[in-house]
Amino acid sequence: MKMKSLTLTLGLSGTALAAALVLPAIAQESLLPEGFGKPADTPAPRPTPTPAPSPTPAPGPSPVTGSGTVAPPAVTATVGIPAPAEEGETTEEGEAVEPGTLKYDLPPGARRLLTRIGPLTPETGGLGPDAFGVRGQYAAAIMRKTNGALASRWGQILLRRSLSSAIDTPATINGADLAAERAALLLRMGESNAARSIVQSVDYDRASQRLVSVAQQTFLATADPSGMCSYVPAGLAHGDEQVWRLVSGICAGLSGEAGPAGWAIARVRSSGRISNFDILLAERVLGASAAGRRSTTIEWANVDRLTSWRFGMATATAIPIPAELRASAPAYMRGWTVLAPMTDMSDRIAAAPDAAARGVLSSEAYVSLLSAAAGEEEPPETLVAQTDALRSAFRAANGSDRYTAMAGLWGAEGSPAQRYASLIATARAAAALPTSAEVNEDPWQLLGSMFAGGYDYNAMDWAPKISVGSHAWGVLAVGSPRPLNGTSAGTIGSFSGNDDSADYLRSKFLLAGLAGLGRIDASDAASAAGDLDVDLGKQTRWSRAIMAAAERREPGMVALLAAAGMQGEWAKVPPYHLYHIVRALREVGLDAEARMIAAEALVRV
Repeated sequence: MKMKSLTLTLGLSGTALAAALVLPAIAQESLLPEGFGKPADTPAPRPTPTPAPSPTPAPGPSPVTGSGTVAPPAVTATVGIPAPAEEGETTEEGEAVEPGTLKYDLPPGARRLLTRIGPLTPETGGLGPDAFGVRGQYAAAIMRKTNGALASRWGQILLRRSLSSAIDTPATINGADLAAERAALLLRMGESNAARSIVQSVDYDRASQRLVSVAQQTFLATADPSGMCSYVPAGLAHGDEQVWRLVSGICAGLSGEAGPAGWAIARVRSSGRISNFDILLAERVLGASAAGRRSTTIEWANVDRLTSWRFGMATATAIPIPAELRASAPAYMRGWTVLAPMTDMSDRIAAAPDAAARGVLSSEAYVSLLSAAAGEEEPPETLVAQTDALRSAFRAANGSDRYTAMAGLWGAEGSPAQRYASLIATARAAAALPTSAEVNEDPWQLLGSMFAGGYDYNAMDWAPKISVGSHAWGVLAVGSPRPLNGTSAGTIGSFSGNDDSADYLRSKFLLAGLAGLGRIDASDAASAAGDLDVDLGKQTRWSRAIMAAAERREPGMVALLAAAGMQGEWAKVPPYHLYHIVRALREVGLDAEARMIAAEALVRV
């Protein structure tokens, strides 16, 4: 019998037309490190690791059928499944409970409202509760249409911070639905821990159908199958019955109920709708529980892709995933891999450069991960060489030797993400380098490394040693806390004379950043724009939307629209997008983020 393909995705459902029209055709990072945006107290600032919370509808399958589809997660905790309410049943508060919904045993004071959802407050690094304004359906539509693959590390850091903030739910949308879209976008960004924090900010009996679906993907991404157990009744009622029946079997087994677990899995297998490989993964989880009675062998020979079900179940039970499947998996899974501590260290290290370049890992978290891997038995020679060079970058006897060690890391062969990750790894060492050290004539990588970690004031100390018109000068001109003197069309012309990027994109980004920050006279900007043949004032529905959000003083919406305007690679981001992004961020008080994004653009093209 031909098996029906079962694929659960973080898909985009029908989206508001207005939101679709606002999104640009092209295609974004963590909390700010300590000392960001203010002078460092010591020569060697220490950044605070980005919180690791975490996909356009990035496919997040569930159990798979014949060709491979996805299913629910498995866990290690003993969790019971809540029972559905009976006819006429009431809560402890005396409220009537709709038949079929979940009974909830928490006292009224422990319940959480849907009117404000999210873990971060302004006191803990989040945005204000009104950051996304009052158009809830519009915000949700933009979230659904944003694919999570952002050009800017700092853009992702800001968006994660925005989506994780405790924001008021607009009257135009159900709070659980908006939470679902926030968590789904975080998953597509690779921010699995942040997505989990949003899902768990909503009591499970108040979860909407959309949130139940996203919760399944979230607990798969964090390799915690037991997290789905609370959602089983709702999943059976409104989701894919066979998938949730398989999850119910897992949860029964995790609660020590071998009989119901075996019956549920046998029924799913007889339906023929879920691939046997995915059922075996569920049985492997049960084998590790109190209800497990036999060992299950997992063979990947005929598996052609890594789904979220397979990722979550295999990671939860420490089953090695073949390298070729990891290599062909969606990019956001590399973020999930790095954030899952039960994953084999070699797999986390392989995924770490991309996660750092995306913004999933802070500079300190990335260095700590490399150090931990190097401390294991028989680490790879390449890793040992990398950590030795990092050690020299931090601890060599003099500044020149430290710079030489850093330059060696920056010049190593690798992908663009790996090269940028090397700048991130050395951020703190670069910030601590004395200005008396001998460096290259154009130390743009040194400044780029500082800005990658948010050490803007440390970078400013190098201004007297930078040649006007050099690559380093351009990075500093947009990234420094204070404007540089003498910025004009002439200095931009000198910069473009040394520009080796395709179609002078770096020079166009420089002009866009300076103009957006208000650091160049309007006549000089117009003159430079004419020389570079670029129209920064170009108007589209997206540009009008982001500037309107800035006028309404909605920093969360500005951050979201900025991310929508930076999807894909930097090479595909139009200069006028960068101009509007920087200008809008500055107008809503996010000056530091605006400068970091502009500086990053000049470093990465």
